[in-house]
Amino acid sequence: MSHHFISDLHLSEDTPALCQLFVDTLQQWQGRIDSLFILGDLFEYWVGDDDDSAFLQAMLAAMQQFSRHTSLYVMRGNRDFLLGAGFTRRTGAQLLEDPYLLEAYGHRYLLSHGDALCTADTAYQQFRAMSRNPAWQAAMLARPLAERHAIAAQARMQSEAAKQQQGLSAITDVTDSAVLELLDSHHWPTLIHGHTHRPATHCYQQADQTAERWVIRDWYGNSGGYLRLDADGTLTALPLQGQAG
Repeated sequence: MSHHFISDLHLSEDTPALCQLFVDTLQQWQGRIDSLFILGDLFEYWVGDDDDSAFLQAMLAAMQQFSRHTSLYVMRGNRDFLLGAGFTRRTGAQLLEDPYLLEAYGHRYLLSHGDALCTADTAYQQFRAMSRNPAWQAAMLARPLAERHAIAAQARMQSEAAKQQQGLSAITDVTDSAVLELLDSHHWPTLIHGHTHRPATHCYQQADQTAERWVIRDWYGNSGGYLRLDADGTLTALPLQGQAG
């Protein structure tokens, strides 16, 4: 048995191959692993738990089926931070706060989406603080569903335009100071996160303390990746490939 971690799937109506890969992966893993952790940006955007689009109904039904057999945990990301109690009812998943300390197989793992660690991007951090405010969220969710979709679509267009201009710029990556502060505040566990779209393993050391930081591979096109945590404490990064790939 093992724990699996995925992040940054960015599922939407425009990603049918990834949606199918997600459903197929859930079917393959259900009942065969201890638990699945989805560490943010499962969806390209989430405008509220009242969204009943056919695309979402299919994805949530697959998650509900999975959670009947295997523990399912979901962390909010920078695209789906409005996930709420309605989402948990429709999926059987448990929402995790960011960061979340997991103790498994005799070891400690700190789980995060990762966006809070990108402290050089001050404009985003200002938006992040505002969008996590309960009053701001309540005002957003009070808008008509169609209006929320329009706002999300506009934000998505702006984000894609910025990516085309800047690529993977330095400010969209984590800063060492933020990582070290987080590790120190939790007594140096292994850190696992997504968000940056830079899958890799990093090692940190400060005085007599050491810790690894694992970045989960994002999903794109017809493929993705996951981290597998085995019972002996071994972490392994593995690929996922759709049937048409």
